[in-house]
Order: sequence, then C-alpha cells, then structure tokens
Amino acid sequence: MTASFTLRPYAPADEDAAIDLWLRTWQLAYPAIDFTKRVDWWRERWRDELVPQTSIVVAEQDGALTGFVTIDGTGYLDQLVVGPEQWGTGLAQALVDEAKRLSPREVTLKVNADNHRAIKFYDRSGFEVTGEEVNSSGRPVLNMRWRP
Repeated sequence: MTASFTLRPYAPADEDAAIDLWLRTWQLAYPAIDFTKRVDWWRERWRDELVPQTSIVVAEQDGALTGFVTIDGTGYLDQLVVGPEQWGTGLAQALVDEAKRLSPREVTLKVNADNHRAIKFYDRSGFEVTGEEVNSSGRPVLNMRWRP
C-alpha cells in the first residue's frame, strides 16, 4: 500500500502534533509502559535538545502530521516516528531516505533490542548492528549504522 504524503521541515506549530504522535506510537509499541507519565519529560527534551540540535523533517498527509525523523549534525538519528496507520506505506522509508540525504556519509541510531519490527526495517534499509548497550531505562539496545 502506498500513501500520498509530503515531507517538509519542522515548524514550531508542529510541536503538539509531533508529541501526540510520539506518545501514541510508543504506547502502542510498548503497552506495558505508561508513556503518559513521560510526556512532560519528552516535551522538555523535544524543546531543549531535539528542536535546537537536530534537523527535523515531518511528514503530512491530508493536513495531518503522520511521521517525523530527527537527525543531528553527526548523523545520529534520534527519532523515527511513524503513525501506525502509515506502517507499511513507504513513509518510514521516505523519512530514513531523507535522513540519509541530510547525512550522506553515515547515519547511526539506537533501537530497542526487543523492537524486532524496527530492527528488520533498519536492516532492510541498509543498516548494520555495530554494538549493544543498555539505555538509561535499563533496556538493551542495539547500535546500528548505515554507510553508503
């Protein structure tokens, strides 16, 4: 299934929609974790770290924000968030391709080791596992990298 969407740079007016999308997708991916308790922390991190330090590209469909990707100047992809209605439509790939365009030498990321769907997606997108670690929440994560 292919959806029609538009990619564009993030604008401050996108903040609430981006945070709502983050909450909805993470809550679906990890239903045992109450992400509503993390929204204030996430909003602060969004405003203080991601917005000023990364390029953020958002995807829109029919006027609604349906996904976004963040990538910093070192090529670190911190967030790839795609609404569940868009899974399998090519939107996630378009956002990753945009991250690769913005960082053509290398893109790195961390993915939860139990997020098999995401790991398979990144593998199909040309990423390779470069290491493992435990994140600040105590969850195992894989370090992944793409190079052309």
